[in-house]
Amino acid sequence: MKIWIDADACPVVIKEILFKAARRTGFQLTLVANQAMPTPPDKNITSLQVPQGFDVADDEIVKLVEAGDLVVTADIPLAAEVIEKGALALSPRGELFTENNIKPRLNMRDFLDTMRSSGVNTGGPPPLNKQDRQAFANHLDRMLAARLANKNTGNTA
Repeated sequence: MKIWIDADACPVVIKEILFKAARRTGFQLTLVANQAMPTPPDKNITSLQVPQGFDVADDEIVKLVEAGDLVVTADIPLAAEVIEKGALALSPRGELFTENNIKPRLNMRDFLDTMRSSGVNTGGPPPLNKQDRQAFANHLDRMLAARLANKNTGNTA
C-alpha cells in the first residue's frame, strides 16, 4: 500500500501526522502538489510536483493510485475517482469516504456549488480542530495497523 496526499490543501498538522506514520510503518508516502512541498529526510517520504492547472494534481493521483492504496484528500470528486479504482480515501478530518457515502457527498457538493454560482454564500468548512486531528490520527492508525497485519501474514486484503 502506498499513501498519496492531495497536498496543496492538506493542513500542515495532518501532513505531520502522516510523516510520523510513514516513518513508523515504512509505507511509501507521496505528497502531490502543483508547488514544491518540503518533506522530512526519509526514504519513504517523497513529493511530486505537477504543473499548475485545474485538477492537475488530482489527475496525477488518479493516474498513479492502485487498488488498496490510501489517498488523503478533502476533494470529494477525487475521492470518488480513487474509490472507483479500488483505493481508500480518507479526509483530513478522519472521515473515510466509501462507495456507500460518496454519491450523497458528491450530490451535496454539486448542490452547494450551484448555490455559490447563483450568489449564495454557503460558507465553508469550520477550521480543523483537535477532535478532527484526533479522528484522523485514530482512523489512520487503524487502517495502517490492519495493512501491516495483513502484510505480515501474507494477505493482500
